[in-house]
Amino acid sequence: MCSRYELNTTNLEHVSSRFSAKAQSGVPALPEIRPTNRVPVIKPGGHVEMLHWGLENPWNSKTLINARSETLAQKKTFIPLLENRCLVPASAYFEWRKNARPKIKTRIAPVDQDLMAFAGLFDDDRFTIITCVPSPAIAHIHGRMPVILERHYEQDWLTVVKPFAQVSKMLTPYPNGALFAQEVTRPPQYDLFV
Repeated sequence: MCSRYELNTTNLEHVSSRFSAKAQSGVPALPEIRPTNRVPVIKPGGHVEMLHWGLENPWNSKTLINARSETLAQKKTFIPLLENRCLVPASAYFEWRKNARPKIKTRIAPVDQDLMAFAGLFDDDRFTIITCVPSPAIAHIHGRMPVILERHYEQDWLTVVKPFAQVSKMLTPYPNGALFAQEVTRPPQYDLFV
């Protein structure tokens, strides 16, 4: 499950250029984005909008920050949103290895680029990130990963004339070896409070 990510750029022009999108103004660098934060998302037509991370959940107080790629077309919550596709720009995401005590926070980023795009779905001013099984090289860290679209698929994912059935084949793990994982060390004072 992806519950934290980063967008390490203060320049929306950089985001706009990288994704061939149109942005209104800049945003601060976001070193750790959390659920419900308002962040830039690229909608069809190449428009960058600030949306809240997490869809409202009528049967639970927790927002739906992730959607499993394998069951999107079967879940009543997501079926109406399958044509509301968006790109979620990120420079990395974080996972916690659960097979260690304390849990080990790990930053996972692309090897060969500064920005990547998660596949997402949106509803009004909110969005969710689609997840899939992990690439083999990072499977030991967590059992899920965000769907990172390969660059040549990004514009196809946004194209509204292509039905979900046609673009759903893009919802696969990122190519093995294309991501770099690094443990995030805690500040020394952290151990004083554990």
